Amino acid sequence: MRAQIAAHDSWAKTVDRSARTANARKAALDRFEQQVDPDGILDPAERAKRAEHARKAYFARLALKSAQARRIRKANSDTRRNGGLQTGGDAA
Repeated sequence: MRAQIAAHDSWAKTVDRSARTANARKAALDRFEQQVDPDGILDPAERAKRAEHARKAYFARLALKSAQARRIRKANSDTRRNGGLQTGGDAA
């Protein structure tokens, strides 16, 4: 709890939020560039394009996993709410 308070206080006092996170953003970009061009042989512009697509694919995968988890959580919640009975679909 104290760490959370300290973090909020620190961010409240931060004048240039972009500068404060610049190193982290660069490290993330470097990770994707290393992933798409481990040998460093691509043209920098091509490497940047591929890294951007790798980044988008990474976040799309995260979004998919999140949606799947929400769907499962909702189905489990609905099942418990209905006393263990499945809802919807064919009941033949």
